[in-house]
Amino acid sequence: MRNRILALATLAAAIGSPLAAQAQSTVGRAPVVVDSGPTIAVEQRPAFRDYVVEQRVPAFRIPDRVVVGATLPESGITYYDVPQRFGATTYRYTVVNGETVLVEPRSRRVVEVLD
Repeated sequence: MRNRILALATLAAAIGSPLAAQAQSTVGRAPVVVDSGPTIAVEQRPAFRDYVVEQRVPAFRIPDRVVVGATLPESGITYYDVPQRFGATTYRYTVVNGETVLVEPRSRRVVEVLD
């Protein structure tokens, strides 16, 4: 009888674990880190912010709050290459709602909000 209870408990744990993991990944807010690709180094960020201001990149407005993991609209926003001097990155940048953001160009997903 004890073996049967242990077997049922083990089976329930094995079945429940993937469901719990899936629920954690689909419920709540987007993860803080979307991609582990190279971004702009912390010590380069002040210079990059100055660069963006100097370039007079037009700011775009969207009704939603700009957060990591958000997907930006397909049209109406222009994305710019990050110059090599700020690090080799595959991301693009733009200014949305007054925030400079790094975006994964294919998915238009925000990977970092630079403050």
